[in-house]
Amino acid sequence: MKRRLIKKYFCLITVLLLLLSPVSALELDTSVDDEIRRTYDPSKLEQTLPELPKTAPSQTTAPAKSQVPQTPPKTLPVTPDAKPQIGVKKFQNDYKYDKSTAIRIKKGTKFRVKSNSVISDYLREGAKVSFTSIKPVTQRYITVPAGTKFTAVVEDSHQPQMSGNGGLVVLMVDSITVNGQTRSVHGKITKANMKKIFFNNMKGKRSYWKGVSNQIDKGENFYKKTRRTSSKLADNPVGILISPIPVLTGMVVYAVNFVGSPLFALWSKGGRISIPAGSEFEIKLLEDVYLY
Repeated sequence: MKRRLIKKYFCLITVLLLLLSPVSALELDTSVDDEIRRTYDPSKLEQTLPELPKTAPSQTTAPAKSQVPQTPPKTLPVTPDAKPQIGVKKFQNDYKYDKSTAIRIKKGTKFRVKSNSVISDYLREGAKVSFTSIKPVTQRYITVPAGTKFTAVVEDSHQPQMSGNGGLVVLMVDSITVNGQTRSVHGKITKANMKKIFFNNMKGKRSYWKGVSNQIDKGENFYKKTRRTSSKLADNPVGILISPIPVLTGMVVYAVNFVGSPLFALWSKGGRISIPAGSEFEIKLLEDVYLY
């Protein structure tokens, strides 16, 4: 019995010692803190710290620039300008608009126009002539009204030349004025005075073969005159002796003109070209025209 009591007391004491041991371990040693406070003055430490930089409330620090080389942005492909044409004048703001939203007059469009001045082979290269349309032309989203103005520049010209070559005028249409807008164009003349022309060349009549025919006619007419002269001489008893001479002369001249007519025709000139004002022409566009 006593042994059991002793064991219980011993266990109780052991448990109490285990419970009380952490309390004693939690006691802190503050002697070190007291020593630091006596040696150092906390207020002096705060005074020695550097001041923070003052910044305005609205100012922000700019981000550092990236050291990585930047490639330039890719630009949209630009439509190259049309090749410069002789006599084609570029007007201001001709191509400063979006072609995707502009109104287009298609290439190949034909206009019936009348000339406002005389067109002849007297015109020199670089001279200007004008035309006015006489009929409206309807296309998608637009009707080009009658009264539209065109201008053309003389690309080449010459007066009648030897060898039967006629006069020449070459016009290149370089501008159109429609609804108050003037645009540069590239066009040509396809009809002049209701006659179809080729390669944009308005030419006077070539008269080489006509010159050949004229030379033969001259020889023939001279021969006929000599025959009549010989006939008159033969009616006279005195002139009968010399009557063959005119006929023989006429035959020689006729033969020379007949054989030499191709050579003589080289000195003949062709026909002139002169188309009066108010004559009808046809203009054909060789490139698109954009309006906005």
